[in-house]
Amino acid sequence: MRRRRFLRGAIATTGALALAGCSESQADENGTTGIDSGTTDGAPAANGTADADAPDGIYVQSFAESMSMQGMATSGDYQFGLMFTVPHTFWNVNGSSVEETSRTDDDSLHLMASVWDPETKTVLPETGLSVELRREEELVSQEVIYPMLSQPMGFHYGGNFSLPGNGEYTATLSVGGLSTRRTGTFEGRFGDPANVEIPLSFTEETQREVGSQPIEKAGDRGALAPMQMGMLPQSVLPTPDEMPGALLGTPRSDDADFVTLALDAPPAGVDGDGYLAVSARTRYNRLVLPAMGLEATVTRGDETVFDGSLERTLDPDLGYHYGAGVAVESGDEVTLSVSTPPQVARHEGYERAFLQFEPMELTVE
Repeated sequence: MRRRRFLRGAIATTGALALAGCSESQADENGTTGIDSGTTDGAPAANGTADADAPDGIYVQSFAESMSMQGMATSGDYQFGLMFTVPHTFWNVNGSSVEETSRTDDDSLHLMASVWDPETKTVLPETGLSVELRREEELVSQEVIYPMLSQPMGFHYGGNFSLPGNGEYTATLSVGGLSTRRTGTFEGRFGDPANVEIPLSFTEETQREVGSQPIEKAGDRGALAPMQMGMLPQSVLPTPDEMPGALLGTPRSDDADFVTLALDAPPAGVDGDGYLAVSARTRYNRLVLPAMGLEATVTRGDETVFDGSLERTLDPDLGYHYGAGVAVESGDEVTLSVSTPPQVARHEGYERAFLQFEPMELTVE
């Protein structure tokens, strides 16, 4: 198999990032969508409170935003990026329940971090990430921040923080080793913890770099396009025809697409005569949907040849996916069932999706 950079994107070490683009409501669902929505005046805005009349599933969020890139650093197997924008309301997921975390007047910024493999530019979900903020030698804040999914940022880690004032801070970002199964050339990597220090400049100048503005298509079916972020990778998955193996189908449930593939042999590190892989992504823009429980049943005539969990797996060719070492044959029936929705917090536009999944059925041709 070819070595692929499955979560792609390409940022200056510091500076402002442009506003997220806004997609057409009837966008191409198999590609990355969106048109530029304009520029910002830099003024922070109270944003991220969903409209009660917004549709179920994915919808265009109510605001576009700009961000201030603070820097990048590398430690061990990991590369880190740190940025901030205006505070957000977001929704935490615990099991199948969703709880809103509203922005408050005390919130100074929404801090975001991304972690990826510097060799392949593969974004790494499920590392766990904590942030310690200091001004000079004084500890300002220390907490684990949430794994999140947003339309402009895709998968990242984030949270709202209250700072005691303008100034120069030091952010220490720490990750634990991945518990997700790693296969292929990822075997033996990402198992150790790591931390880096990145300066955080919260000044009048950097605050002028961030802001938000309303979007005309807010509430329409669709999604903002992922931001173009230079050297910082995005969590966009490849199209089905870019992936290895035979495509069995791409069923959709609750605005998530499940690209289902059969490989003749499992990736290195997995036993079996074949391999069943499912790449779960958002309906629009193909953003990775990690940390869910996914079950599969494979029947051959009256015989059940597999009935169990598909394991969360990180592979350089298949990317982040759900897989099991099982061979499928022509005529087999495959049923996919989500037992636990993605355990990631959601920004506006995603909080009504990826929660109520119907079983999906495919027939192997």
